[in-house]
Amino acid sequence: MKFTEASIKRVFILRLEHKDRVPDAIEKFAQMKEIRNGMCIMVGGVDKKSKIVVGPKNGDKMPPFPMEYMLNGVHEVAAVGTIFCNETGQPKLHMHAALGRKGKTRTGCVRLGINIWKTCEVVIFELINSSARRVKDKETGFELLEV
Repeated sequence: MKFTEASIKRVFILRLEHKDRVPDAIEKFAQMKEIRNGMCIMVGGVDKKSKIVVGPKNGDKMPPFPMEYMLNGVHEVAAVGTIFCNETGQPKLHMHAALGRKGKTRTGCVRLGINIWKTCEVVIFELINSSARRVKDKETGFELLEV
């Protein structure tokens, strides 16, 4: 385990609207407000044809090949994520979501893009006094958190 310490500076409350796209909307907001590090939670609705990553096809092969899942119909969403700048200084969201419809839940990473249905609430806690950042890992291709 590796770690760093941080402090909370600002807290932002966002209302995403119909057809806003995540992670794009959150990353754009973070860039506009100069949020370099943060934690966020999200609740609301996600529109049909949104895509999530539901795991690597084979966890033993590198680089991992992502399995994609397209949502059929509108889903409820509860998600949590982190924002850390990458090597070029751009804020990058890493968020995993549980998406439910008709008593069934799909869970995965939102990096392929999910579209908001009607509304979604996001709370971002800006973290300061930390050197954490995302660095591209040669083996996986992921922008991993470096602390």
